[in-house]
Amino acid sequence: MAEQHVLINEIVSDHAERMLNLKKYYPFFVLCQGTLSQYKEGKFADLDMGYITLAVLRFFIDENNFNDRPVEYQDYEKFMIKLLERDFDITAETVELTESKELAAHIFNKINNDGKAFSFSFYDPESRKKKTTRIRLIESNIVSGNVVYYITADGIEFYLDTKEVRDESRISTSQLLLEKLIKTENFRGGIDVVKRINNEVSRLKKRRKEVISLMASDVRAGSAACDEFMSSTARWFQEERQSFEKNKNLADKAVARIRSEGGSSKRFSEINELMTELKKAIINHSELIAETAELSKLSEEMINRAKYRSLRQTFDFEDIIGRIVRGGRPADMGYIVRPFLMPKIHKSFAPMLIDNMLKGTSDDGLKGEQVDTSVAELSFKFEDEKLDILIGHNFGMLFTELLDRLKRWNKLTLKEFVAILEVKFGEEIYDNRDFYSFLVHLAEKESYSMKKMLDKQETVLEGMVVENMTDSQKSEYSDMNFSISFDNEEIVIRDGDAGRMITNMIFTTELA
Repeated sequence: MAEQHVLINEIVSDHAERMLNLKKYYPFFVLCQGTLSQYKEGKFADLDMGYITLAVLRFFIDENNFNDRPVEYQDYEKFMIKLLERDFDITAETVELTESKELAAHIFNKINNDGKAFSFSFYDPESRKKKTTRIRLIESNIVSGNVVYYITADGIEFYLDTKEVRDESRISTSQLLLEKLIKTENFRGGIDVVKRINNEVSRLKKRRKEVISLMASDVRAGSAACDEFMSSTARWFQEERQSFEKNKNLADKAVARIRSEGGSSKRFSEINELMTELKKAIINHSELIAETAELSKLSEEMINRAKYRSLRQTFDFEDIIGRIVRGGRPADMGYIVRPFLMPKIHKSFAPMLIDNMLKGTSDDGLKGEQVDTSVAELSFKFEDEKLDILIGHNFGMLFTELLDRLKRWNKLTLKEFVAILEVKFGEEIYDNRDFYSFLVHLAEKESYSMKKMLDKQETVLEGMVVENMTDSQKSEYSDMNFSISFDNEEIVIRDGDAGRMITNMIFTTELA
């Protein structure tokens, strides 16, 4: 009976940890399942996405970690076109260069999951809840005005796990192999192992940065991630440092032996390269130890700061005034006094909303930020997912309003459309960021066919609009087509404070 209890307990308590360990494999198998079967009517369905995914990850590891440089999209595109030509015979004779670039872009969007994280869901029997964790293989950043890409720590770990045996300390495992290679004077193999060690150290540094970023947004989750990082990384530092010293001594002895025996120049070159890489690994490892010690202190400070913020229920005027005095900025007192001296008591009400009230409509406006007062949610959604739903609703409403006006009048200018929206939704439309984003997306194409749009969505706007249209609206507007022309001379909206300037557009219906 006791054995049965231990068995069940291990199954339940260890399940969540096992699933979190498996999550790094999830994107690979998602990418392998029919990623290219729907692209270009299956023209490239025979391409092996598993091989392509691993090749792209290896390319990013080489550039980010070995060469210590970020990857721009042009670098990836050049690499992918060469790979397709070399390994799949997609050459200029079989496919035009433009189509090869489109294929490379499609593959990159799939591996990058269109800029979103892969969501991996599993049931946790210990908490009796379904949990969702997210994982990225590639992440992006803006450096000097250019978008650059990096492989994530999970991406590096997945790539290494496809070949190496999992161990509590991959650095120690690699150093055992390095010791054997130095003893057998296989210096070329030793160089590859040391590069792998450097790669692992870089992954741990990247993971440390990710823990800090998580703590900045969610102290509780960041604290748990910090504890996990310290327990799985820091406790092996002493053993790893001893292994570095041992292998450094072995390499020094090998150098002395080769010199006394008068070895070949090739062996001298290999042992020198090995020594250089080993010294670089020792320096990087020392930096990781120092940065991990700083992480522990930073974690305590951020936790204490979060506790202090959670206990402050009121605005501390004395503290703010003290800061203003110490900073010598008396003008900042205006931010405190002005709200009390100039309360905003005038409210505006759009007359057209009366019609909506009489008709009993309860949701005939652009949605603003909503506060969730429910005690618990049946299905959890991340903030970016909630934002996508909100934007999709607004895009669908604006596009449907445009179709409704065009069906009545056949021709409409942006100036007229804005005036209609102002009457219907009030002047708040000018402060709604989704409105300006909608116009930018709408201008991507010069014409729209609702029939084609319902069959296949080619842009982000079309996808959101179709998703947020009701069945009756799809049926009502299914035969509509309209084109867009631009009048760059006439300015419809100019807001110097916000930096907005929108020129006129002319919408014209066309025969189906």
